[in-house]
Amino acid sequence: MEATKWILCPICGRKTHNKIREDTEMKKFPLYCPKCKQETLVDVERFIVSVCKENI
Repeated sequence: MEATKWILCPICGRKTHNKIREDTEMKKFPLYCPKCKQETLVDVERFIVSVCKENI
């Protein structure tokens, strides 16, 4: 069974509605946080979530 984790909001640190697996890779993913109501572009690779420097 693959390991999964919830993506945490980079702004408030709370759990979002998205889950990722260890082999998940995303570029410029628009992550929406239902708690702080912010949308942030993130890059995900091997459970590491980083804020994308380029804002569209």
